Amino acid sequence: MEMKASERQNRILDMLQANGRVDIAQLSEDLGVSTVTIRADLNRLENAQLLRRVRGGAVAAFTGRYDASADVLTPPNLRQKERIVTEALKLVFNGQTIFLSSGTTAELLAARIPATITDLVVATNSINVARILADHPGVSVIVTGGTLRSKVNSLVAPLGDVLLREINADLGLLSASGVDVDRGFTNASWAEAEVAKAMVRAAKRVVFLADHSKIGHIASARIVGLGEANGLITDSGAPSDFLRGAREKGLDIITA
Repeated sequence: MEMKASERQNRILDMLQANGRVDIAQLSEDLGVSTVTIRADLNRLENAQLLRRVRGGAVAAFTGRYDASADVLTPPNLRQKERIVTEALKLVFNGQTIFLSSGTTAELLAARIPATITDLVVATNSINVARILADHPGVSVIVTGGTLRSKVNSLVAPLGDVLLREINADLGLLSASGVDVDRGFTNASWAEAEVAKAMVRAAKRVVFLADHSKIGHIASARIVGLGEANGLITDSGAPSDFLRGAREKGLDIITA
């Protein structure tokens, strides 16, 4: 049976990580599909900035400006994110005002806010999160406004952080493109990082949500140092040396 496109693309990314380059003809043979299908896979992954096409194949393109498209989500990532969301939902209660930043993890969390929640305010810069929560009768949604980043449906500067200055939130559940012991939490987008900084300043408690693939990566734009956040929820694939070093810096970590 031919594997699904998402599974095939995940295999391609695994090969890229191992070898730094993949060849169309070899991928076609290894994965049992036509070269036309492989080219379509590579084009989709390049559009998501997960690789760079070269003659006859592709090379890795995981740089400081890496910003995966929300619709490229492989099954292993999805399972890890779902476990992270399960832990994050334990922090959400009636009567709170919370921040949700943009990203697939925030969207999963929004979709799973239980029907038992009857009095929650969610402020977000994510159009997708706002749409998901629009039909939840117990959630009031505040959208930050600003300039639309069409690729990920998020709102950023100018104006993306103005409203946040007027909100006092109980909790911020934020995403990051990278998490590093020394460089802290980072984002691939400078504009997105500015919104995240505003959320950090306005929240009593800040917890970042990041699967293990983000650990050790340093993206272009700094959000905050590890010591400036209250916690991190990641998955069991997070390296032990990172966990040890981050906890030494006072970061509370939950591994889902």
